[in-house]
Amino acid sequence: SGMPIREETPGQTEDTLERLHLSFQMVLDELLGDKSMDKVRVEYEKLIHAVKESRDNEKRLMSKCRELKAEIISASSKVADTLKQSQDDERTITSLNKVHFHNRLKMIEALTKERDQLLTTVEDLREKLNTTIETQQEIETKCDATISQLQLEVQVHQNEIYRETTFKEKLEKEGKQLHMDMEAKMADIKALNLQVQKAKEEQQKLEEQLKELKILNERSTKELEQMHAKNTKLQQDCEQLSSAKQSLSLENQQYAYVLKMKEEEMTQMRLETAKQTKLAEVTQKKLRHIKDQKADVEEQRETLMAQIAALEKDLETSQKQVDTDKKVIDELIRERDILNKNIIKCAQSTEKEQNLVKLLEQNKKILEHDLNGYRQGAHKQGKLIQQLEKERDRYINETNSLLQKVQQKMNDIDVREKEIFDWKKKVTETECKLKHQEHLLETVVSERNHLSKNLIEAQIAEMKRMMKTMNNQVQRLRDEITGNDLIVYTVCARPSLYLQVEVQMLKLQLEETKQQVESQKTEQHQLRKIIADADAEQIHLKMQLEQVFRERDNLGRQLLRRNDECALLHEKISIQQSLLNKGEFQYNQRVEDIRLLKLEIKTLLRKNSMLDRNLPNTEDLRRELFHLQRELVRERTRKGVLEEQLKPINIHRWRHLEGSDPGKYELIQRITSLQKKLIAKTQELEERELLLQEKDKLYVELKQTLARHPGPKAIEELQQCKWTLREKTKKIQVISCILFLPVKAYCTWVIFFFHVICFVIQIMTKTQVNHVEPLPQLISKPQFAGGGFKIDSPKRR
Repeated sequence: SGMPIREETPGQTEDTLERLHLSFQMVLDELLGDKSMDKVRVEYEKLIHAVKESRDNEKRLMSKCRELKAEIISASSKVADTLKQSQDDERTITSLNKVHFHNRLKMIEALTKERDQLLTTVEDLREKLNTTIETQQEIETKCDATISQLQLEVQVHQNEIYRETTFKEKLEKEGKQLHMDMEAKMADIKALNLQVQKAKEEQQKLEEQLKELKILNERSTKELEQMHAKNTKLQQDCEQLSSAKQSLSLENQQYAYVLKMKEEEMTQMRLETAKQTKLAEVTQKKLRHIKDQKADVEEQRETLMAQIAALEKDLETSQKQVDTDKKVIDELIRERDILNKNIIKCAQSTEKEQNLVKLLEQNKKILEHDLNGYRQGAHKQGKLIQQLEKERDRYINETNSLLQKVQQKMNDIDVREKEIFDWKKKVTETECKLKHQEHLLETVVSERNHLSKNLIEAQIAEMKRMMKTMNNQVQRLRDEITGNDLIVYTVCARPSLYLQVEVQMLKLQLEETKQQVESQKTEQHQLRKIIADADAEQIHLKMQLEQVFRERDNLGRQLLRRNDECALLHEKISIQQSLLNKGEFQYNQRVEDIRLLKLEIKTLLRKNSMLDRNLPNTEDLRRELFHLQRELVRERTRKGVLEEQLKPINIHRWRHLEGSDPGKYELIQRITSLQKKLIAKTQELEERELLLQEKDKLYVELKQTLARHPGPKAIEELQQCKWTLREKTKKIQVISCILFLPVKAYCTWVIFFFHVICFVIQIMTKTQVNHVEPLPQLISKPQFAGGGFKIDSPKRR
């Protein structure tokens, strides 16, 4: 019941893993564009590689399990056969003696040993087969390498032939264009004069722009807060000036470059004649080299044939591969013959190109005549260079003035920095004073609170003591009154006046006590007022302290903002200084280039004068020109023939089919692939048949030995083997189920990992999109930004 489940689930896992692999590839293709995700992509590729390796290991283990199952099944079938034979031979076993029985057991053990030895020999033969297959594969790889090298050499020769033909075409085109260029150059000279006039007008415009810049620089010294905007304007204007300088210098370079090109063409025409002769020698050397390579290839072929013959003795299967190698070698020999034919054609083409060289010498003389026309242009360019030098001096003076203004601004910034530093000192001093005053205030408040508490406690204690004394007096008076009443009642002899006097005295005492109580109440009320006033003062002082803290925080923020703005200004000034230094360096380079161009113009004039002196033989040159033109016509006809010959030939019938009928070509390729597969399958079948024959022989021998030497213990051993086989099969089933569980868990883990990676990539893309926010534009008004503090109400420490 468990086996079909195990056969179905691996297919499902393979489908899921293939889908995951496709999704992995899609994610990797998406990550290839982003440079920021390179690290994620590398780690992702490592994980994919680990997944593939684990999957391969899993497949290998599953194949091993299947092989073990097949071997177990075969062994169980053999055991069943032996059981049947043993049951048939039970009757004969009982009739034999014990001594004879022991001898037969020994023989069975010897036979089992022989069987083990035969199995070891089978494994050794398998290993030898594997080694021979590996050697065969190595030989095949070597043959493929040699074939690829020969193909590369063929391609190199074809490329050289193509280059020579293209070079020939270029020479013909240049011969035609030289006549056209002569007419175009005169028009270019007129256009250059117009450009010079335009350049003068642009210089006037630049002078006006420089005046405006001076006005802007004078304004910038008055207001430090508008420094940033004016610096940017100055930078733009400087860039415009530098671009104008560069355009003028480029024009000068173009004029000089035209002169250089004409001289280089003269020298190239001379060098090309020597090159053509060298090319002929090089082609001959290549022919010799190809012949040597041919001999080497033949020697390698002989060695390969010897190795193939040796392998044929060991394995019959390698014979077919050798036949295919022979076919490949025959095709290479055909291609070699075709290359030899092409080399002969190249030798003919070199002879034709030598004739072309003569034509080019005639064109050279025409170009020397054109040089006289370029002299006047060089003279005009010298005048232009003088004008440009004057403009350069003017620009140098202007840059010096700008540098002086920048230095003044730097000095002003230093002064402001010193002022800021003084303010910082003052702020630190005030902060120290504030801290000292806060400490003093806290000590005063704590002392005042302590004293007020002590005073209130003392007053309360006094009030309690006075109240106790008053209560005692009242009770004493009441006791005296009661006593007096008793005395009055008992002793009626005393006069009533005396009693009234005493009563009045008692009333006065009561009034005094009441006044004392009221006075104490008023004092208590006054003390409470004093405590309330002290609390109000304490709250007021706390508010003042909070205001002081706020002012301190605001001052700190403003200082930090000012420091940041000063740092930005310093950075911008340093950038402008570096730009000015670069401009000076480039300007000096251009000056040196102009000086070198002057020297080159002088050398060109000298060479022109020398050429004028050395050109008296014009009639000989005309004759040579006529002969070269006639040879040019011949070479053109030869070139057409060579182009037709150099077209790629359909060497093989299949290549011709690839161009004409691609459907047939695909069918032929399928047939060849199927033939190769069929050959491989037949080889595998032959090997399997040989193994089966060997196993059948071993099986027959075992049958014979068992028929000759049966025994009762063999039945018990066979039964034990049955039990062990059943237990092993059960264990294998359990192990296969256990193996499948981690595979299933692995697939779920891979899916979860893929989802996590996709989620991480989405988060990364979102964060990148959120981080890339446009910065706010700078406004001309003074602003404060940065500082690094939280803008919240400060809390007391």
